[in-house]
Amino acid sequence: MARQKNAKREHWLAPYVDGQDTAPEVASKDWVRLAKWINTIGDDSNEETEEEGFYDGDGTPETTVMSVAGAYTPEGYYDAEDKAHKMIADMKYLTGNGRKVWHKVVQTNGDTFVGKATVTDIIAGAGDAVTYEEFSCTITFDQAPTKTPKS
Repeated sequence: MARQKNAKREHWLAPYVDGQDTAPEVASKDWVRLAKWINTIGDDSNEETEEEGFYDGDGTPETTVMSVAGAYTPEGYYDAEDKAHKMIADMKYLTGNGRKVWHKVVQTNGDTFVGKATVTDIIAGAGDAVTYEEFSCTITFDQAPTKTPKS
């Protein structure tokens, strides 16, 4: 497979309704794309690991991944008229389920990952006086997202 530009990876958000067990349909109008004025999206996933050595080997510790919390950190410039930016900015002073969204990631190869997520570290309008308003947050899946391979 050829190299792909990161901009080809798509991040979409949809509102979470308390108690909602499934995400909106992939083609639903509820989804808004998080892309405008975003110039970088980091992968801040967190892996919890455990190391143990066993007598059936030579005692060298083996690493076992116990959990993975997938997280993305979009950064760029804030646009209060952009629906995705506004959705996140409106969560700034909320707690609990007020910080929940559905997050959909469409990989460059067409595979799609969807899951409920929590938004933290919200910055929607900050920075030096001579610069544009900053925008950033962390979007962390609450559990492993559901993968749908490219059809």
